[in-house]
Amino acid sequence: MPNAKVLSEKQAVVAELTEKLKSASSGVLVDYKGITVAQDTALRAECRKNELDYAVVKNTLVRFAINNVGLEEMDSVLNGATSLALSHGDPIAPMRVLAKFAKQFNGEKFTIKAGFMDGKVLSLDEIKALAELPSKEVLQAQVLGTMLAPITSLAIVLKAIAEEKGGFVEAAPAEEAPAAE
Repeated sequence: MPNAKVLSEKQAVVAELTEKLKSASSGVLVDYKGITVAQDTALRAECRKNELDYAVVKNTLVRFAINNVGLEEMDSVLNGATSLALSHGDPIAPMRVLAKFAKQFNGEKFTIKAGFMDGKVLSLDEIKALAELPSKEVLQAQVLGTMLAPITSLAIVLKAIAEEKGGFVEAAPAEEAPAAE
């Protein structure tokens, strides 16, 4: 049996991890065995750039935390070297960043084990499909471009008509309304 100090430290880690999992919009568990320090440093830099919490975690402590938040389906993948990436903002970011990194190794050194989004465990196929989606900013730009396209087209047509007729015609001044007496 561990002494009381070690046990209380582990309980504090589980409590902190449970809170992070509860507040996260999504997360991904990965097996990172075999990557070099330089590759790990590059991955951590990419995670920081995308505002992800990334850390190597102990399987036993993660198991307690995921059971506390109702993600028991991920228990079966908690073996070997495990790290966890969590997002509190863009829910697609952990899938996109880690899937891109995993592609570099063809599933040999760095593999995705499991993931979740909005309290639901995702299959590996769902994680891969979500990883292919563009970022939130790119999607917003695409929607805005789609909304502006009709207005832009109208402006182009009106300009062409005006140029064809020899310039813009000024509107005649409106007649003044008679003053109330």
